[in-house]
Amino acid sequence: MSDIQYLKKVATQVRRDIIRMVHAPQSGHPGGSLGCVEFFTALYFGGVMKHSTNFSMEGKNEDVFILSNGHISPVWYSVLARSGYFPVVELATFRRLNSRLQGHPTTHDNLPGVRIASGSLGQGLSVAIGIALTKKLDGDKQLLYVLTGDGELQEGQVWEAMMFAAHHKVDNLIVTVDWNGQQIDGPNEKVMSLGDLEGKWRTFGWEVLHNDHGNDMQSVLDAFAAAKTKTGQGKPVVVLMKTEMGFGVDYMQGTHEWHGKAPNDTLTEKALAQLEETLGDY
Repeated sequence: MSDIQYLKKVATQVRRDIIRMVHAPQSGHPGGSLGCVEFFTALYFGGVMKHSTNFSMEGKNEDVFILSNGHISPVWYSVLARSGYFPVVELATFRRLNSRLQGHPTTHDNLPGVRIASGSLGQGLSVAIGIALTKKLDGDKQLLYVLTGDGELQEGQVWEAMMFAAHHKVDNLIVTVDWNGQQIDGPNEKVMSLGDLEGKWRTFGWEVLHNDHGNDMQSVLDAFAAAKTKTGQGKPVVVLMKTEMGFGVDYMQGTHEWHGKAPNDTLTEKALAQLEETLGDY
């Protein structure tokens, strides 16, 4: 089996996990989670990020990932569990009382892999910049990876952080924007257009790359590889990644309607019928 074939098998299982996780409590955000499966699978399983399941909050001498759009926690929890950070069976506790797997990632229960509480949109990039600068001060050559949503860019704090990162030459930072064109209230273009997104990032002093096929595993791997070559050159790096919300489940694809809604029993079975059990359900 090729590496790409294996990564695709992981991705399919992660999608099954997402559907089952949000169905059980009838709560959660399946749309964006499904759309970012290739990103997370490549990051944690594809050799992109140097990371260790022997988790420490400091993250010294390893790459660090920050999820800014924390509502897509199901995909992150699945990938963390499947890569060995905590038992896969714990996924069954998603959004339950006293669970470590809350709807938005938290730190007070010491969940391995999670370094900040996120989900209050617009804050993740600021935190990541602080970590990136700390690594520079410590002589740590590893990178910071951040995922943010496109709708999240409507938050003003993001733009302040973008200015700060460029001014201070935070060039050990790779941000990916999940550019699916959807947010909870509808398409971005109707809620609040992002305009010339590439032009804005460039004007703010960032190195801008594109991944127009964010649901293709090889394309995601190639985008990460290209982004790495741009680090250490005086500019922070951003990848504008086109994805399809709800990818992998036909009735969820390309619409905001499943941004924050769980499928019922019938629709859950329909979704799972489209996703082969490849690594074993929890």
